[in-house]
Amino acid sequence: MESNHHSVFGHPRYNFVYEEIPKIMAMILNNEGVYDTSEKSARYTKMQPSETEKVLYEKWIEIFKNRISEIYSQIDGKKVQKLAQENARYLISIFTLATVMGYSVTFQQFSYLLHMIEDFTKNENDTSFSKKLKPILQEFVNMNPEYKVEGTNPDSKNRKLSLFSDIKREDEWGENYCYTYWASFAQLAQAQRYRTLNYEIFVHSFDTTNMYFVPPIIRNTKLQDEWLKDINSLSKYFPQGKMVLVNERGTVENFVLKCKERLCGFAQLETAMQTKETLNKYLKNTENVKPRVYDYLLQYSKGARCMFPDYTCTAKKPCIWGPAKALDRLV
Repeated sequence: MESNHHSVFGHPRYNFVYEEIPKIMAMILNNEGVYDTSEKSARYTKMQPSETEKVLYEKWIEIFKNRISEIYSQIDGKKVQKLAQENARYLISIFTLATVMGYSVTFQQFSYLLHMIEDFTKNENDTSFSKKLKPILQEFVNMNPEYKVEGTNPDSKNRKLSLFSDIKREDEWGENYCYTYWASFAQLAQAQRYRTLNYEIFVHSFDTTNMYFVPPIIRNTKLQDEWLKDINSLSKYFPQGKMVLVNERGTVENFVLKCKERLCGFAQLETAMQTKETLNKYLKNTENVKPRVYDYLLQYSKGARCMFPDYTCTAKKPCIWGPAKALDRLV
């Protein structure tokens, strides 16, 4: 430790279970390697938010159930309920104490993490977002005092929590790519689970915008205005549907691996839509300047992953959409 040779502290491994952990805390943990995590998905979980949120959450579950059944009569009642919950959870705060999470991490990484969290609570500028987050972070540090070792303090390398950045990065396309786009908290949380890519939120987008994701099933209908009014009334709670500026970076090969996960009828719709948009941007920006990259990506641009030349669907029960509609669905 005195010689700053910390790799030996990467061998001990700890397994934690966190109950009632806020979504934002899970997102912070999921953005830091090296770890393994198993998280109860909020997509299909009946949430228990504050009373203010709960009224609107319950209201929109019923609206979505009616809307989904109206458009897709072939979907059975149990699946309709789950899809309605998946859409309604955009109203729920990222600070709601709802998620159950298994988290496995090395002793070295966990000590680094606790130091970085403590640094954020002490030094991050106060905003409406950070003032809600700091007490949660401090509670997390207080829960784990025996794992924070001063000798493994990463301050000498100026390591910070990787989820937050004050740099607005420029787009780049090639063997490696860098793309900045608007996404909801919910979509980012899904994207993070593919861990070979790097994600960060441009922190100045927290308090400067009031943009929200509108589920496609109600988009461009009379329900859209009602949705935006309701979700905006919850703005101080930071609902999962709030849009933030996200940067995604990685190699072209790892992006294709993401496509093999997310361009699917089982994937969260917003994540599938964003992955397809990124693929289209990638192709457009490499077509005439990066022929190897363009040709490599082109074979994955024909539709859902079940149409990829090197992918075989192993699902025990196929999705209800099939290759033709997996990326054109509304839920």
